[in-house]
Amino acid sequence: MPYSEAKEHAPGRLHAIFVDPYGAFDNTATERLLHLRVATETLILAPMRQGNLLLRVIHGWANGSFEPAELCHSDHRLSSLSALGQVAEDYRQAFERLQPLPRDNASLLAEPLVRAITDAEADGHSLDEATRTIPARWPAFPQGLSLYTFFKVYHRLTYSEDDAYRSIYCQTPSGPCEIHEFHLEEGEFAVVAPREGDSGDSVLLLHESQLMPVLHLLEER
Repeated sequence: MPYSEAKEHAPGRLHAIFVDPYGAFDNTATERLLHLRVATETLILAPMRQGNLLLRVIHGWANGSFEPAELCHSDHRLSSLSALGQVAEDYRQAFERLQPLPRDNASLLAEPLVRAITDAEADGHSLDEATRTIPARWPAFPQGLSLYTFFKVYHRLTYSEDDAYRSIYCQTPSGPCEIHEFHLEEGEFAVVAPREGDSGDSVLLLHESQLMPVLHLLEER
């Protein structure tokens, strides 16, 4: 099984800043708010100023659902916090007017899963129905572990998580990345960033319900 595709609790760029990043954002941590300001500056605000930040808003899962085809998203290039505020306002208005939430045509999970299964079967893998449909079984075929890793991130951002911080390494079709996942009283979000030293966009990933909390978090830093 291709377990080298991803690894949770892997060292990332925050390990070079904090002695213990897993404890730095705990509610009991000394200077917790300072740690949070440093992390958001490093992972979000610096890439935004450089023109390298994409906002990805997810929605569609509710009431315990986690079908890949039901997960929707919209992507937005962020050049400022006011741009983030405009996205939050667009979502608020759509919700209040009972209109469909913004969504892109591309699929985050369903289509990549079909492609990975098709490629695996073309390479001679025999996949039963459980392996195709149960996310925890996806690591049995190539690209499945990276899909399962992102599935878990999307699921935790939708339904919440107890751990304040999580650092993940993941090999994606576009290259290796670090996933920094935060579940804080101020807001829940993740940042998908290139590995340290690599170039490319960072992605601020959050559930639509967290648009305003994360905006307030970044404005108050």
